[in-house]
This record gives sequence, C-alpha cells and structure tokens, in this order.
Amino acid sequence: MQTVIAAAATTTSDRPAASPAGSPVEQQLTTAQDLFIRRWGEMGQTWGINRTMAEIHALLYITGQPLCTDDVMERLHISRGNASMSLRALCDWGIIRRMHRRGERREYFESLSDVWEMFSIIAAERKRREMDPVLETIKQCQRMLEEMSSGRGAGRSQEDIQLTRQRLAGMEEFMAVTNKIFQQFVGNAKSGLTKVAKVLLKAF
Repeated sequence: MQTVIAAAATTTSDRPAASPAGSPVEQQLTTAQDLFIRRWGEMGQTWGINRTMAEIHALLYITGQPLCTDDVMERLHISRGNASMSLRALCDWGIIRRMHRRGERREYFESLSDVWEMFSIIAAERKRREMDPVLETIKQCQRMLEEMSSGRGAGRSQEDIQLTRQRLAGMEEFMAVTNKIFQQFVGNAKSGLTKVAKVLLKAF
C-alpha cells in the first residue's frame, strides 16, 4: 500500500499535498493556494454551497490536478465521510468530474477549468433548486385564487383577491423575464456570459 501511495505522489509531484519540507517557493505557493481556498469557501456559502464543498472545489480548481479522497482529506484536514459526501455533492452539481487512472482502484476528481462554464452550471442549479419551485408556487396560488373567484370563496373580498392576483402576476412576469435572460446568456455558458460582460463594460 505504501508503494502505491508513493507512486501516486511521484506522478503528481506538483500537487499541493507536498511535504512541508519543500522549497521556499513551494511553501509560498501552498500558502497562496490555501488563502484562495479559504476565501472561496467563505464566498461559496453565498452560492448555496456549504463551506467544505466550496473549499474542496477551490482546492481542485486552483491546483489543476486530479486528487483522490485521501489527498483532499490530508490537505483540508477533514474526515473521510465529510470529504466523500462533499465530493459526491460537487459531482452532482456538475462542477467537478470523476476520473480513473490506469492501474489504480482509487477514484480521482478534477474541477472544470472554465470559470464561465462553472458559473453557468452553478446558476442553473440554483435556478432549478430555488427559482423553479417559487414559480410553481405562484402558479399554484393563482389557481387557488381562480377557485375563490368562481367557487365557494366568491363571497370574500373581491378587492383583496384582485390585489393578490395582481401582485402574483407581477412576480410571475418578473421571474419569466429572469428565466429568459438566463436562457439567453447564462444558458449559453462562456459565449453568453462573455457577451454580457462586454455589454456591461461598455455601459460603464
């Protein structure tokens, strides 16, 4: 087993899990990577990703190297269960990928390298988890109000019902426009997001 681990370390000598006894340049590189990982973990929480998941993603992204679960555990000082669960979740999000090395039984993981593509995937997942359920709820509320207007609830304040319907319609329109913008730009990954960035830069 030790031979296998040593061989794996040899093939990825530039990965961040290097020995603390490395050269000053390697130590400085590790320090810079750790700073990025920590900040990315803090920011990831605002994207709906827990801190450990975000830090693992940052580690895979910033090193640019496929890492196995043991590598992640060692670098971030986390448990195997935490590492395995977070890696599975990141794969489900689609921002990291599993890969295998010939002659090894362990799974390795690598991050997408295109920042625009990662942003697009994260935005799409958040839309699916957050915006789509809200839109469905709006439609459900509208159906309930329709029944109140035409059924047993007709005796209730029609003014209040109409006001509620107007507010729901306004929110539905807003979300429909937002979805169109998403599909037009974010849905086109790098090309669409680059287009948005250029438009905004011209505006400023």
